[in-house]
Amino acid sequence: MWLPGIIVLADQATKMLVRATLALHASITIVPGFLDLTHVRNTGAAFGILNEADFPFKTPLLIGVAVVALVSIAVYATRLPAHQPLARVGLALILGGAVGNLIDRARTGYVLDFVDVYWRNHHFWAFNVADAAITIGVTAIVLDLLLARGAARGEGAPASDAPRGVQGSPR
Repeated sequence: MWLPGIIVLADQATKMLVRATLALHASITIVPGFLDLTHVRNTGAAFGILNEADFPFKTPLLIGVAVVALVSIAVYATRLPAHQPLARVGLALILGGAVGNLIDRARTGYVLDFVDVYWRNHHFWAFNVADAAITIGVTAIVLDLLLARGAARGEGAPASDAPRGVQGSPR
């Protein structure tokens, strides 16, 4: 699987670049009023959940949860049928993103985030390449599920000239 490796490399390279060029909490405006690169640390889970919480063994707990999730995703990926390429790509993106963030958390105790999207005073949670890969991966899996459900119901199947229930009927 080459895709997870590319995600991990891109994630770690961009984080290394941010560490080298931006002081903690420093920003560079990319698109005024919409997009900044801002060096922040996320000591919590996804979307900053538990970021403000401080309790013993927080980092080892989050690492443990991530490892269990990674193993579960990897096992599921090995059992996924070959005729579901969209779901396979989605899982590969999730794996790559999860490993990229796990490397940060295991090495530093936090995940470095730097993409700051906002409009006026409304900021989305800062994120990184790994987070983007996870989000795109989840979207691909949901899309695969919706397409599979539609195909199972006959939606999107070629239309027949015969009225419903007539095709294949004895004459």
